[in-house]
Amino acid sequence: MREDTLAPHRQFMKQALEQARISFEDQGGIPVGAVIVRDGRVIARGHNNRVQKGSPILHGETDCIQNLGRQKTYRDVTLYTTLSPCMMCAGTIVQFGIPRVVVGQTAVEWPADKPFTGNVEFLRSRGVEVILLEDAACKALFDEFLKKNPEVWLEDIGEE
Repeated sequence: MREDTLAPHRQFMKQALEQARISFEDQGGIPVGAVIVRDGRVIARGHNNRVQKGSPILHGETDCIQNLGRQKTYRDVTLYTTLSPCMMCAGTIVQFGIPRVVVGQTAVEWPADKPFTGNVEFLRSRGVEVILLEDAACKALFDEFLKKNPEVWLEDIGEE
C-alpha cells in the first residue's frame, strides 16, 4: 500500500498503541492493544489483561471484542492490533467475520529459537484482509516489555 493510503490506519494504530501502553506502563501487563473501528470511529478499545485479571484468554484483541459486546454483525468493522494475532485471537476474528485487521508489529523475534510470527497467513487464507504497518513505536514498546518481563511473554505464548 502507498503511504498516503496508510495514514488513516496509522492514526487508529496510535489509539491501539495507547491501549498497549495502558496495559504495560499503567497496569504492569503485556503491551498488546486493540481498537475496533466502524464508519471512521473507534467503537471499542481493549488491551491484554492476562496479568491484570489472571485470565488466559483476555488478549488485546479478545478484550477489545468483549468490550464491544454483542453485535448483529462485525462485517463492517476493522480491528487494529499492535501485534499480529495469536491463533486464539485469529480464530475469534474469523468466527465473528471481521473482514479487515491492521497489524502494528508482525513478529517478535524472541526467543531466537522460536520467534512469534502470529497468524497473518491463516487470516488471509480465511478471506480476512490483513494490512501490515510494521510500526516502530509498537516494536519499541514491546522490546521494552521483553527486557523487563521475558518470563511473562513466554507464559503468554505457552512456552516455559
